[in-house]
Amino acid sequence: MTRKEMESELSRIAGEIVEDHPELERLVLIGIRRRGVPLAQRLQKKIKRLSKKQLSLGILDITFYRDDLSLVDAQPVVEGSHLDFEVTDQDVLLIDDVLYTGRTTRAALDSVLDYGRPRRIELAVLVDRGGRELPIQADYVGRHVETEEGEVVEVQVSSIDGEDGAILTTRKLLEKGS
Repeated sequence: MTRKEMESELSRIAGEIVEDHPELERLVLIGIRRRGVPLAQRLQKKIKRLSKKQLSLGILDITFYRDDLSLVDAQPVVEGSHLDFEVTDQDVLLIDDVLYTGRTTRAALDSVLDYGRPRRIELAVLVDRGGRELPIQADYVGRHVETEEGEVVEVQVSSIDGEDGAILTTRKLLEKGS
């Protein structure tokens, strides 16, 4: 996905969100660290352009909610969550870059529920690559991409990676014993 295609998909998603939420006052956006945060910021701007309403935006760090924490890193980097609003009785829209197994989303759900009891929680992702291990689906999807074992979708955002886009690549599998 090129930068232009990425912006187009985010614009389409923003339009769908505005259309589906006539009461935008009840909607809050929460970006999942890392790349979900800049995507959430972009959606916030696009929604404001369409609706003239500024939505609250929070940042969620799910590091300690992961069920695979020991597999991710021996010393994970925790950047922290920042939610300067109540989630109780709100419509929460979680935003992430890629939906794969559903485990990141499950961790995000657990984290959000520690802040309160939302009226509803929805999910927006730039790329849905299939391969679910949990019964989770996105409400808003930029692009569906079927992947094979060993393939990875890497989303790049300019604020982190220096450029925008998404690529399908292969993961180099570590040999046993290395």
